[in-house]
Amino acid sequence: MPVDYDINAHKYWNDFYKIHENGFFKDRHWLFTEFPELAPSQNQNDMKDLLSENKGIEVPECRREHRPGLIIEEQHQCYSNSLGHKTQALPVEENVTQKLSHLEICADEFPGSSATYRILEVGCGVGNTVFPILQTNNDPRLFVYCCDFSSTAVELVQTNSAYDPSRCYAFVHDLCDEDKSYPVPSNSLDVIILIFVLSAIVPDKMQKAINRLSRLLRPGGMMLLRDYGRYDMAQLRFKNGQCLSENFYVRGDGTRVYFFTQDELDTLFTTAGLEKVQNLVDRRLQVNRGKQLTMYRVWIQCKYRKPLLSNTGS
Repeated sequence: MPVDYDINAHKYWNDFYKIHENGFFKDRHWLFTEFPELAPSQNQNDMKDLLSENKGIEVPECRREHRPGLIIEEQHQCYSNSLGHKTQALPVEENVTQKLSHLEICADEFPGSSATYRILEVGCGVGNTVFPILQTNNDPRLFVYCCDFSSTAVELVQTNSAYDPSRCYAFVHDLCDEDKSYPVPSNSLDVIILIFVLSAIVPDKMQKAINRLSRLLRPGGMMLLRDYGRYDMAQLRFKNGQCLSENFYVRGDGTRVYFFTQDELDTLFTTAGLEKVQNLVDRRLQVNRGKQLTMYRVWIQCKYRKPLLSNTGS
């Protein structure tokens, strides 16, 4: 039975969004309180301050010259080594034939390549996080990427009147698909957002998923997470037969959910080479006066940063 849920996961999530469309979740305007890294005036200044503390680090940027006759001369500037330092220009012929494993092509053809601050939300749903960010932050240097496992959800994002392809790129992506790459180069993102999404995948696949995302972050970049904590009300309400494995359950609609501890998340992030900035439990008492229900919620909120590389590259 668990295999069936895994194979048909896309169907269950597509059905979920076909039923609820954009009326199930509310826009997450609390984001800027819990994650001030997403606030307009703070994000780029923080990155500049962080980099100035370590002058030996240079975060590569790719700029494209549109002036006739200068395109080839500028192509060599989009090569950077694994330490983030720009390398000496190579002739175009050598660029084509010489493939060095320690060099990484920082292509200028990907969406948002001209932006100086890039955010990716994984598991974007219908855009309840993405649209508040875009509406709050009018900085033209910002570009937001968002992806979801559900093609129905991504279509709802793309057809939303607030969707602007010049500032945002929505795409379908399976977080667990090791063979499918993200549409951005390594070391190119400033922030990755994971809000109630990691809990929806099979526990055995979580580490590799975080490892792949970690490689997309720039040195100093941040991964932000908010997800279900152990013994949340939702976990306690599951009935017999809904538990697929320890702390991993299937809902009535076929979608699945895992309930984390702080230590489990810390292991996932630190194993991926990230450093802890925040890892806390958010316990809240919610009262539904209409239904006379008292709900004890347990969420975990994390911030983990990709280390700045040392001058020696160690």
